[in-house]
Amino acid sequence: MTDALRARGVDAHVAHAGVYVFGVRIVLGDGREAIWDADDTAGLEANVLQDGDLVGFVPVIEGSEDFDDTQTVAAIARTEYDRPVAQQRATVPAASNPLPPEGGVFRRFIGGFRDR
Repeated sequence: MTDALRARGVDAHVAHAGVYVFGVRIVLGDGREAIWDADDTAGLEANVLQDGDLVGFVPVIEGSEDFDDTQTVAAIARTEYDRPVAQQRATVPAASNPLPPEGGVFRRFIGGFRDR
């Protein structure tokens, strides 16, 4: 998921929220970050944090429990975080310059040699 977002130019990282609990962390560039789906529920939603304090959120996206990977990436990419309750844009914005995959040379070590 993070690789697909980074290919679109979204600064995405794996969020380690607990033991075997993972999510997607989007760095918003102004000191805030959005943590997507680290609560182990079926729907797609996010908390927006600044210095560890909750400053906004993305409510559960209707029908997101049935999204595939492509739809999930599109939903995250089209989210506007400018308000405390984030909104979804009507269309997915054009992709910007891709970011390198997370992990670099040590990617295979981080993923337990599952990545090729």
